[in-house]
Amino acid sequence: MSATFEGNIRRLRELKALSQRDLAALAGISVTTVNRVETGLRHPIPSTVRKLAQALGVNPGDLFNDQLRLME
Repeated sequence: MSATFEGNIRRLRELKALSQRDLAALAGISVTTVNRVETGLRHPIPSTVRKLAQALGVNPGDLFNDQLRLME
């Protein structure tokens, strides 16, 4: 993954005022997975990317976009 992907996950999560625990619950994945994805320690499988995108309200491809516009 890229720093863009990891940063977008974190920025979107924080913009939505979600903790890692909240995001994990919404996405149906573990808190450990969210933490490792955000810190770059784990490269998520495609289904995890889809779950994170859905929980954050964006398209999966948007998570890799370095020009992602964060809407409030």
